[in-house]
Amino acid sequence: MARIIDSEQLNLIGKKVKQARKRLKISQKQLADRLETEAVYICRGSISRIESGDRTVTDIEVAGLSKVLMVPINELFPADAGFQK
Repeated sequence: MARIIDSEQLNLIGKKVKQARKRLKISQKQLADRLETEAVYICRGSISRIESGDRTVTDIEVAGLSKVLMVPINELFPADAGFQK
Protein backbone atom coordinates (compact mmCIF):
# COMPACT_ATOMS: atom_id res chain seq x y z
CA MET A 1 0.00 0.00 0.00
CA ALA A 2 1.31 3.45 -0.89
CA ARG A 3 2.02 5.95 1.85
CA ILE A 4 -0.14 9.03 2.16
CA ILE A 5 2.97 11.19 2.14
CA ASP A 6 5.37 10.49 -0.71
CA SER A 7 8.52 11.47 1.15
CA GLU A 8 11.39 10.04 3.14
CA GLN A 9 10.27 12.11 6.12
CA LEU A 10 8.67 10.11 8.90
CA ASN A 11 6.51 12.94 10.28
CA LEU A 12 4.90 16.19 9.17
CA ILE A 13 5.39 18.24 12.33
CA GLY A 14 9.14 18.24 12.92
CA LYS A 15 9.93 21.64 11.43
CA LYS A 16 7.05 23.30 13.29
CA VAL A 17 8.07 21.63 16.57
CA LYS A 18 11.57 23.06 16.17
CA GLN A 19 10.22 26.52 15.33
CA ALA A 20 7.92 26.51 18.37
CA ARG A 21 10.69 25.25 20.65
CA LYS A 22 13.07 27.96 19.46
CA ARG A 23 10.34 30.59 19.85
CA LEU A 24 10.08 29.58 23.51
CA LYS A 25 13.90 29.65 23.75
CA ILE A 26 14.13 26.20 25.28
CA SER A 27 16.55 23.40 24.53
CA GLN A 28 15.60 19.93 23.35
CA LYS A 29 16.41 18.67 26.86
CA GLN A 30 14.15 21.26 28.43
CA LEU A 31 11.36 20.25 26.04
CA ALA A 32 11.86 16.60 26.99
CA ASP A 33 11.70 17.54 30.69
CA ARG A 34 8.49 19.55 30.20
CA LEU A 35 6.90 16.71 28.23
CA GLU A 36 7.70 14.35 31.11
CA THR A 37 5.57 16.49 33.45
CA GLU A 38 2.67 15.71 31.08
CA ALA A 39 3.46 11.95 31.17
CA VAL A 40 4.79 12.07 27.60
CA TYR A 41 8.20 10.43 27.56
CA ILE A 42 10.37 11.55 24.65
CA CYS A 43 14.11 11.74 25.27
CA ARG A 44 16.27 14.60 23.95
CA GLY A 45 17.67 12.43 21.18
CA SER A 46 14.19 11.49 20.01
CA ILE A 47 13.17 15.15 19.95
CA SER A 48 16.15 15.79 17.69
CA ARG A 49 15.01 12.97 15.39
CA ILE A 50 11.43 14.30 15.39
CA GLU A 51 12.64 17.76 14.44
CA SER A 52 14.73 16.35 11.59
CA GLY A 53 11.85 14.16 10.35
CA ASP A 54 13.70 10.92 11.15
CA ARG A 55 11.20 9.64 13.75
CA THR A 56 7.47 9.05 13.70
CA VAL A 57 5.26 10.73 16.28
CA THR A 58 2.24 9.18 17.99
CA ASP A 59 -1.01 11.05 18.46
CA ILE A 60 -0.39 11.24 22.23
CA GLU A 61 3.05 12.74 21.56
CA VAL A 62 1.55 15.30 19.18
CA ALA A 63 -0.99 16.27 21.84
CA GLY A 64 1.76 16.61 24.46
CA LEU A 65 3.97 18.65 22.16
CA SER A 66 1.05 20.93 21.36
CA LYS A 67 0.34 21.52 25.04
CA VAL A 68 3.93 22.02 26.15
CA LEU A 69 4.82 24.22 23.18
CA MET A 70 1.57 26.19 23.63
CA VAL A 71 0.59 25.74 19.98
CA PRO A 72 -2.76 24.44 18.70
CA ILE A 73 -2.34 20.95 17.26
CA ASN A 74 -3.37 22.02 13.76
CA GLU A 75 -0.61 24.65 13.74
CA LEU A 76 2.04 21.95 14.17
CA PHE A 77 1.17 20.68 10.70
CA PRO A 78 2.33 22.43 7.52
CA ALA A 79 -0.35 24.47 5.73
CA ASP A 80 -0.29 22.14 2.71
CA ALA A 81 -1.11 19.12 4.90
CA GLY A 82 -4.79 20.06 4.90
CA PHE A 83 -5.16 20.41 8.69
CA GLN A 84 -5.36 24.21 8.83
CA LYS A 85 -8.67 26.02 9.36
